[in-house]
Amino acid sequence: MFNTFKKWKAHKNNCYIWFSLTLSFLLVGCSIGIGMGKFESPDYEVKSSFEKIEIREYSHMVIAEVTVEGDRKQSVGDGFRLLADYIFGNNIGNEKIAMTAPVKQQQSFENNWQIIFVMPSAYSMSKLPKPQNNSVKIKEVPARKCVSIQFSGGRNDKNLDKNLKKLMNYIKENKIQVVGSPVYAFYNPPWTPPFMRRNEIMFEVNQ
Repeated sequence: MFNTFKKWKAHKNNCYIWFSLTLSFLLVGCSIGIGMGKFESPDYEVKSSFEKIEIREYSHMVIAEVTVEGDRKQSVGDGFRLLADYIFGNNIGNEKIAMTAPVKQQQSFENNWQIIFVMPSAYSMSKLPKPQNNSVKIKEVPARKCVSIQFSGGRNDKNLDKNLKKLMNYIKENKIQVVGSPVYAFYNPPWTPPFMRRNEIMFEVNQ
């Protein structure tokens, strides 16, 4: 009888642990979803799709951009800090600008990376405060068409290379003409569980 009671108690404890873990994951997921809902993202229209690959038409946008030297992982961190400094008030007028998603990263030269924040749609070039830091550049990007792939998981080279290969195969099979180097786009903060992240790789389509 005593052994039966011990087994029942152990089973009850295990059930409680699994229930607690499941509830924790759900709460984390909800908090992340709510957090993402606060960030504006660029407008686009999906023209065609295949699995996780889309042809999109993006509206005109204004961006803040910095060019950072170094490897990809280091560059995105360094560039993020410079751009965050700008939108948090290091600008003429000390104006705070809302954070948006995603953070974009594109290789410009062999060891140079451009890190990009898209500015909220309420701002035009004339309305944005000028950066105090000369390394932050404000630019207008005209409406354009892009081909993109969306995926979850880590931001490591292995995961990015795997999905870049899928996208490149689709581009080749469908004879799509693209220009420039791939743009990596990351929508979530680094503490988001990898399976819940939204990552993208895209190319501009030559129209």
